[in-house]
Amino acid sequence: MWETMLFVILCRKNAHHRRSVAASLVQGVRILERDRQVKRQGSQALAPPWWEFFDFQLIRQLVDDVDSSIFGAIYEFKPPESHYHNSVDESPRYVIAFRGTITKPGSVSRDLELDVCIIRNGLHETSRFETAIQAVRNVVATVGKSNVWLAGHSLGAAMALLAGKTMAKTGIFLQAFLFNSPFISAPIERIKNKRVKHGLRIASSVITAGLALATKKSYQNSRSVDPFATLSAWVPHLFVNPGDHFCSEYIGYFEHRKKMDDIGIGAIGRLATQNSLGGLLMSATGRESEPLHLIPSANLIVNLTPCQDFREAHGIHQWWRPDLHIKSKLYNYK
Repeated sequence: MWETMLFVILCRKNAHHRRSVAASLVQGVRILERDRQVKRQGSQALAPPWWEFFDFQLIRQLVDDVDSSIFGAIYEFKPPESHYHNSVDESPRYVIAFRGTITKPGSVSRDLELDVCIIRNGLHETSRFETAIQAVRNVVATVGKSNVWLAGHSLGAAMALLAGKTMAKTGIFLQAFLFNSPFISAPIERIKNKRVKHGLRIASSVITAGLALATKKSYQNSRSVDPFATLSAWVPHLFVNPGDHFCSEYIGYFEHRKKMDDIGIGAIGRLATQNSLGGLLMSATGRESEPLHLIPSANLIVNLTPCQDFREAHGIHQWWRPDLHIKSKLYNYK
């Protein structure tokens, strides 16, 4: 039972342990779905060790009503009574985890459909998200916000991010662990020349801020409460890899905002960081759109360990490796 004691003692103090536990529970959801697809049951199932090792129990599977695939799970931390003491109360009692896209016949069609919804800023309109957010609300209402973590990878990270943002708008700030969450933007971060990259970001910010000011919605927002201010107290843990073009733009997103402040045009940067060109164009055509990937604050954790290819850079497996070379920085919206 040494792993139970490790979780209880280290979970609040050791960032590596928290990251590893969250990533493992997300992987558990993925294996649950693969077990379903290939009909592995009972002692043949491969999923249980991913949560049982840390003394979690599977409370509920979250199932998509379109293709019956398992896309999420609710876990409860239940250590043996001999190890149950006051410090457990300060650890998460429940983790709600969401898997990423699985490119197998049993789920790939629905998963890719939802990936497109992310690009179109329409994930909030899907029945899968409705199932997810209802599950989050029910658990929080039952056990309290301090006892719940959210976790997800790729498509699942987008699901957890949207759930976290939705709850934060009501004043409920949940711990969230978002692995390789998609950032829908031109891959400026891939440009090696720092001067060119910085110049492109400034130009993009000026254009985005200008278009935002030109829209009625942004004009109204500029004279009312800053929409980002209401979310700024929510600080998810955002895990990205520079070699993963799906999420690497988060690095430039937060660093550029600070640079805009440093050169005296922070107001432009703050307005630009709340909007996207795609979202503004969609709003201009009459379709209200709030870009999912834009968030005010985050604890940004970047994996600087060299990767062999994109698959490794995007994979969930990297996040429980003990030899990671990571850089962590806290960004608070002001």
